[in-house]
Amino acid sequence: MGRINRDQLNEIKSRGENIIDIRLGKAPVDGEKHLMVGGGTACHASRSEPVRDAIRGEIEKKGLSKICKVIETGNDAFSTLAPVMVVYPEGVYYVHLTPDDVDDIVSQHLIDGKLVERLLYKDPVNNKPIPRMMDIPYFSNQTLITLRNLTLIDPENIDDAIARDAYQGAAKALMDITAEEIINQVKVSGIRGRGGAGFPTGMKWGFAARAEGDIKYVLCNADEGDPGAFMDRSVLEADPHAVLEGMIIAAKAINAHQGYIYCRAEYPLAIKRLTIAIEQARRYGLLGRDILGSGFDFDLEVYQGAGAFVCGEETALMISIEGKRGMPRPRPPFPAHEGLWKKPTVLNNVETLANIPQIILNGGQWYAAIGTERSKGTKVFALAGKVINSGLVEVPMGMPLKDIVYKIGGGIPEDKRLKAVQIGGPSGGCIPLDLLDTATDYEAITGTGAIMGSGGMVVMDEDNCMVDIARFFMEFCQEESCGKCTPCREGTKRMLELLTKITEGQGEIDDIATLEELAEMVKDSSLCGLGQTAPNPVLSTIRHFMDEYEAHIKDKRCPAGVCKALITYIIDEEKCPGCGKCKRVCPVEAIIGEKKVVHTIDPEKCIRCGACIASCKFDAIGVV
Repeated sequence: MGRINRDQLNEIKSRGENIIDIRLGKAPVDGEKHLMVGGGTACHASRSEPVRDAIRGEIEKKGLSKICKVIETGNDAFSTLAPVMVVYPEGVYYVHLTPDDVDDIVSQHLIDGKLVERLLYKDPVNNKPIPRMMDIPYFSNQTLITLRNLTLIDPENIDDAIARDAYQGAAKALMDITAEEIINQVKVSGIRGRGGAGFPTGMKWGFAARAEGDIKYVLCNADEGDPGAFMDRSVLEADPHAVLEGMIIAAKAINAHQGYIYCRAEYPLAIKRLTIAIEQARRYGLLGRDILGSGFDFDLEVYQGAGAFVCGEETALMISIEGKRGMPRPRPPFPAHEGLWKKPTVLNNVETLANIPQIILNGGQWYAAIGTERSKGTKVFALAGKVINSGLVEVPMGMPLKDIVYKIGGGIPEDKRLKAVQIGGPSGGCIPLDLLDTATDYEAITGTGAIMGSGGMVVMDEDNCMVDIARFFMEFCQEESCGKCTPCREGTKRMLELLTKITEGQGEIDDIATLEELAEMVKDSSLCGLGQTAPNPVLSTIRHFMDEYEAHIKDKRCPAGVCKALITYIIDEEKCPGCGKCKRVCPVEAIIGEKKVVHTIDPEKCIRCGACIASCKFDAIGVV
């Protein structure tokens, strides 16, 4: 089909609704089943493609292709269980699949109608299988708006997206309401930028709409650089049309006719699916000239970034698109008045734009009814670290951190004690256990010394050293500093030196005050958001974990047993049977002892690599 009008858009939606109803379990047709195989980056890394191909081959071999459709979807969010597959209309969720499992799935489930119990998700509390995806607590405790098409569509098939209301919000924005009403509905919704700063989106659009100029731009920031964060990548891989539609609506709101998606080159699957989505949208006339016959023109292209963390900052991103080295510039003027090529520009991140179509389609009040008074809607977090269930979670703003970690994340593995939740990326902060009731609200999170950021959430347990954590994130920020302004370039370097000094057992008590002084200086005088927030890990760990800093400095001891210069490996005489396994794996021959005789460790030779601890099945080796 070539260029379409609004009536044809609705026809495609109507045709596809039957397919979507099967996947929603509303309309099973003559035994038809849809096998949605997870196909995001995490799934591919877990070898989901051989599983997908094996299922297709077996279905063809058994003559089931007319009633059993195998579709590769995007990221299923529960990354620790990949490869996964959902069988609709039942909604049965199979996990940790291999090609060897395919015969059982086809013969037992598809032919005999019996679940393959060994492949089902098991409740970690009672080990009982939970067959349906949406009955699993990890999913049932979420509220999906950004991730609403989770496992339901083929991201490389525009008709699937249209069947789930894609481009209906754009049609409404282009043909039923004015640009002013679009901005008003976004303001009513209360949505704030999900890229980190939390600036009200409707206000930003209003500034750009009122700015003078015949040429304006809409940009999407997909330069997701936080360690452990993969929210934007997953949305682009699973539902790229939601982002394109959000950009079309933003373009109408400010009267822009060209857009760019700035996506880091390290996201090849996201770029591939974005490129396919753009080509499909152009073919249908949903991008380009006279979209849906509305008379409005808008087109966009993908610009690949080289992976510089600083290019997540809006002015650095724009300078990079212009073909220059990505470095921030002073503001004002703000991008809404003078942005890309000095033209009025709106920039939002992937998650923000993916929410816009639903806001326009359902109304700002609908969105504003979710969340808290100051933080509306839902937020997607990349839950990672020392937690049983890791992956993407989307929750209403205001949900306590405790509920995310325990109700959705399943708690801490091996019954260890939670120490902190680091939120906000490398320039975020660490929230301790006693503040775990903190709501996921922009102001509440800021009050703890952390920031919401783009949504990275790393859980830490008793085995994490908070001084070393501060050093790790400071090292990242120092390496990623563009060097343009002295406070960030030199201040982060000096803070890193002090933190390294402390973790190596050379710290002095005055170093803490020096760190705090440096942190405040860097925070107050850096040019862009990278430098302004880089001190957060230092300030938040000093604030909440002063005892660990003092232990490193006064006692020359790392309580978590992480900092190598401050620990000694010892062998428990009562537990060691003299099996010799630790001796065999030691790379520096630091372990002494004959067979069946208690071994000892030479502290002068020991490099504290941990190989001996990992090899000892008697738990005889520890650190002091």
